[in-house]
Amino acid sequence: MEVFGARASAVRQILNVADGLAVDSSPFSSNHTPSEDSELNTSDVFEGAPSQTKCNPPELSHRVQHDSSILALAVSEHLIYAGTQDGEILVWSLATYELVIRIQAHRRAVLCLFLSPDGSLLWSSGGDAIVNAWCPKNLKRLYHLYSTYDVGDCFSVAYSTQFETVYIGAQNTSIQWCNLKDSSSRPTPDGERHPEKRNHRFFDSVNASGGRSTPRPAPSALLSEDGDILEIDKAHMMHYAHFGYVYCMLLVRNVSRLVEADNDMLISGGGDGTIKLWRLNNDPDHGLEEIAQLGDDDAESVLSLAIDGSFLYSGKLEGCVELWDLDTKQRLRVIKAHRGDIMTLQMGWGFLWSAGSTGFARKYSTVQYGKYKSTAESVSQKYQCLKRWKSHDGKVLASACTRYGSQQLYITGANDSSVSIWNMNDCQITANGVKDEQEDMLIKSLRDFVAFKTVSSRPDHAEDCRKGATFLMRLFKRYGAYTEMLNTDNSHNPIVFARFNGNPATSRSRRRVLFYGHYDVVPADDRKGNWIVPPFEMKGVNGYVYGRGVSDNKGPILAALYGVLDCLDEKALDADVVFLIEGEEESGSRGFQDAVRRHKDLIGEIDYILLANSYWLTDDVPCLTYGLRGVLHATIRVDSSHPDVHSGVDGSYMMDEPLSDLTAVLAKLKGLHNRILIPGFYDNVLPLTEAEEARYGDITDTLLRRDPELGSAETLKASLMARWREPNLTIHRYKVSGPDGSLVSGQASATISLRLVPNQEVDEVIKSLMSFVETSFATLDTHNHLTVTIDNQADPWLGDPDNEIFQTLEEAIVKVWGPIGESRRGSTAGTKPSRKMTNGASPSVKPTPATTLTLTNGSDHTSLASSSQESEPDRTISEPRKGRRPLYIREGGSIPSIRFLEKEFRAPAAHLPCGQASDSAHLDNERLRLSNLYKSREIFKYVFKELSRK
Repeated sequence: MEVFGARASAVRQILNVADGLAVDSSPFSSNHTPSEDSELNTSDVFEGAPSQTKCNPPELSHRVQHDSSILALAVSEHLIYAGTQDGEILVWSLATYELVIRIQAHRRAVLCLFLSPDGSLLWSSGGDAIVNAWCPKNLKRLYHLYSTYDVGDCFSVAYSTQFETVYIGAQNTSIQWCNLKDSSSRPTPDGERHPEKRNHRFFDSVNASGGRSTPRPAPSALLSEDGDILEIDKAHMMHYAHFGYVYCMLLVRNVSRLVEADNDMLISGGGDGTIKLWRLNNDPDHGLEEIAQLGDDDAESVLSLAIDGSFLYSGKLEGCVELWDLDTKQRLRVIKAHRGDIMTLQMGWGFLWSAGSTGFARKYSTVQYGKYKSTAESVSQKYQCLKRWKSHDGKVLASACTRYGSQQLYITGANDSSVSIWNMNDCQITANGVKDEQEDMLIKSLRDFVAFKTVSSRPDHAEDCRKGATFLMRLFKRYGAYTEMLNTDNSHNPIVFARFNGNPATSRSRRRVLFYGHYDVVPADDRKGNWIVPPFEMKGVNGYVYGRGVSDNKGPILAALYGVLDCLDEKALDADVVFLIEGEEESGSRGFQDAVRRHKDLIGEIDYILLANSYWLTDDVPCLTYGLRGVLHATIRVDSSHPDVHSGVDGSYMMDEPLSDLTAVLAKLKGLHNRILIPGFYDNVLPLTEAEEARYGDITDTLLRRDPELGSAETLKASLMARWREPNLTIHRYKVSGPDGSLVSGQASATISLRLVPNQEVDEVIKSLMSFVETSFATLDTHNHLTVTIDNQADPWLGDPDNEIFQTLEEAIVKVWGPIGESRRGSTAGTKPSRKMTNGASPSVKPTPATTLTLTNGSDHTSLASSSQESEPDRTISEPRKGRRPLYIREGGSIPSIRFLEKEFRAPAAHLPCGQASDSAHLDNERLRLSNLYKSREIFKYVFKELSRK
């Protein structure tokens, strides 16, 4: 198609951008663009003195990643909508950044999204020459529009609720319109005139004398889907609305004296470099009337528009922003804003936001003439660049501004397949000119907390651990808690003590709740580059926050803290809440028990113990944990009286090799099907009760409804019982002396662990283990020497699911999380490489156990957080849902302090898992879903409020 007015090469470049291509031949391509910093040295970058703040990027609140370029954005009160190169529309929650809905909306790229001012219709236009209207709540299609002309790509769309008319800017230089009044009563259009059925004038050569048409895929289901199908009247088109593609449109009101103040007006920008103003008409046959043209028809293409009162900003090729006065139709300023093309403009909070093909975004001060009108007496105020930052690794193709809660958000989408959400609260100025620092304090506190490398197992992080403890203590103190730092023996990390007092009116009768947690974490080395974020710099990605400790256990600690604060804000805290946060849990809780005993008077009497240091069984079913296995870690070592020797020079059958002796002893610990052979080891294992078996039945039924491929109910139940209520022995690793090579090592050792279950006493198991190992070693008739060392131990724990604290937690989960028995996903899998399968079948016929990987369907750091809305398209987001009880589970892991605290304070304990099974605690890319964090805060609030009333 010929392009009128605009330079052909420039238009081709923009078309490449619209198609999501990352590379073009322009000298301003993002692949070889000179740094935007270099343009600051020129005199025409912006007017006025450079601001000192422009080098400080705003806070990246969150980033959601997709697998296709983001070409269009729109925002509502609660949701972000994105149109992609693959023709999809994606919807994310502004509260949790979870993927709410994902649909295939067009056969080709979604080029524009427009949310009607009243929020009733979401319009999308695409490269398939189709325009659709959707219900913004569930993306059910309401209208499907097409033209019988070959209009090409539909670059822009706008809708007037006043005239009930949609306006479409197209590649063939036209603007079309379609009135929706009485659309349901119109005759159904002839499907043969639909763009999917028509022959293409260039690619198809079918004519009266024969020829062939280009093969095309089977027709899509769009014609048979919901909604009214409307064929745009041939007369309802303004041919040559511009002498170039119609790239952008705005629907405005009360911005020009040329149109009545209470009437909508359409503004369009084209590839010919002009901006046109259109009067709208109730008569569909005279739908548009051109009332003004701004600019010349041989200028750079207009790619984006933004408005503030009667001041109109246009973003153009080659990085220029033009400012027009709609009343006088004069161009007031030309601002050299970027080195590359300006693909998107937004006006928000009195500032102009621009972004473009170099991946940079900018914030400009403005005159603030319209809704942001300032006290300036003239328009001579200089436009200054206040911020500039690299917002994407590709070309920024779309943007939006919105306010959510107390946050001001600038949202950008690019052809690096991501949407970035930037926190712009520094734009918020109060009436007296003071900056308002409103922010999500839970997220900010967690980000600061994660930054401390509180690795208890490494002496070189001892100072970081102390700093992390101090940070936490000051945070508690800032919010009104009485705090102390409780020292432990042998210079181990201290315990943070904090107490929030309940309502003074109930001081004699109020209950006291102890919340236990730990601020130390396991190491997080990223030398291999496996983390997607620096492990101690918390980042938000795809609805999760990533960082070491976000799930284990810093996130749950702060969720509990802010749950208390919510109660205090409502004057509803009728219980005393005591926090005991230790710094040695990941190292066996060294010094914790002695320190607690020494400070028992300070801690006081306790009625309930609460902790949140584990995870759900899957990614989508809330759980309560009522049992943990204990653990016994030991090292078995065999020493020779000989040093390391060469196996060829000195090795013989007469030499007793430590590694062989060690292997022989370890081999006697377990028999067929991994049964532990220590005499009497299973004698004290509690029998399965009827109530517990019913809980396992509830679990398996729930899991199999979601994923029938997990196998039979009996096999799944047996697998869970083996993990939770049966003991186990694991050989972790071998270690030998000497360098690698053909040696007989003089020393060999192995670390083992025994997972114990309730009613197995740790001290008795230690005696049985040492006796069995020594007896087995004695039968070898060896010259070597045996040593058994107990490294650390923890008692198993079994709670009572029927007691007050568990029942209160259950009530809270049902209230906060809603239904638990319905089919829904907690995460949506991302793209993963195929797994290599080993050749040949396993020789064993015994069933394969269920693992975290199978129960989460392989969810990991490539997955997207998603909510149930994806599988329930007919339910609006605001509809309440009734809940059912959570799953009561046990866990195979161990927490050393929980049973000790129960015994010491003679109080029942309950365990609330906050995270999902795929949180990757102790692994690379540890994460916590934002939804889980926020809802855990709500659960804690409910529990702290209601426990005192039991």
